[in-house]
Amino acid sequence: MKNVTLGIDTSNYTTSVCALREGEILADVRQMLTVPEGGRGLRQSEAFYQHSMNLPVLIERLFVSVSPQNIARIGVSTRPRPVEGSYMPVFCAGQNTARVLAGALGVPLDETSHQQGHLAAGIFSCGAKLSDEFLALHVSGGTTDLIHVKKRGWAITPIPLGGTTDLNAGQFIDRVGVALGLAFPAGKELEKLAAQAQGMDLSLPSSVSGLKCSFSGAESAAQRLISQGAESPQIASAVQRCILKTLVRLLRAACEQTGISEVLAVGGVLSNAFLRKNLTDQLRRAGIRMAYALPALSADNAVGVAAIAQGEEKTI
Repeated sequence: MKNVTLGIDTSNYTTSVCALREGEILADVRQMLTVPEGGRGLRQSEAFYQHSMNLPVLIERLFVSVSPQNIARIGVSTRPRPVEGSYMPVFCAGQNTARVLAGALGVPLDETSHQQGHLAAGIFSCGAKLSDEFLALHVSGGTTDLIHVKKRGWAITPIPLGGTTDLNAGQFIDRVGVALGLAFPAGKELEKLAAQAQGMDLSLPSSVSGLKCSFSGAESAAQRLISQGAESPQIASAVQRCILKTLVRLLRAACEQTGISEVLAVGGVLSNAFLRKNLTDQLRRAGIRMAYALPALSADNAVGVAAIAQGEEKTI
């Protein structure tokens, strides 16, 4: 019986393939791209090559659990955001594979954006019934976006409100983390390192103007602290607290401006337990309700892409 939706996402650092059936995840297979030790990223050409090598292996693994004969449709992310001019070569790897599979299987192909996939993964997994209009915070290595979201079922329309003017929060974490000797991407290890900090002696500047923020000054200040020999756990803790303060200020301003008090938080940076707890606690006092994608679905994944293609609003 053809009742399975296949999702494919090829972000800058994760190759992802998943299968959904009526709101149930049948398979969710991913492969992080390999970044050389001490590196802070990959060229698009190298990332594209790795995706192209990963996709056949992941799809073969998925087909162990799911028969190709049961696939009813395929969803794929083809660009970073649903705006004119949004383009990254890495998404062509997933798009090309999805087109070949859809043609071979004779099933419809639904194209969406990476950002809409993140939002859908949050809606799918947050455990809360979200309104048809809410605010969203998409924070990752490639994105720090404040968004007004309108949805009808799985038709998700993100309307940009604000965000970073320079570095993304994930870039801030990765640059400082690599300078501290952590592997790229550095988010999980920096969170562990910050948990070892004693006290809060160090602080980094938080720059917010209206609905715009900046992390370049904070990153420069953190690099100076490293060169001065400050303790690594203290620096890691200061990075987390700087991001927290910045996001709290952004969300308070956005909620005040729009009159919306419901926020969905997605993206790999927001799998951080410290940020989740403190965002929730600090914003609750301002009457703002936070909802989060499951930690496993905060990082890059194809579940949201498949959910959009499946077209049914169900939660896990």
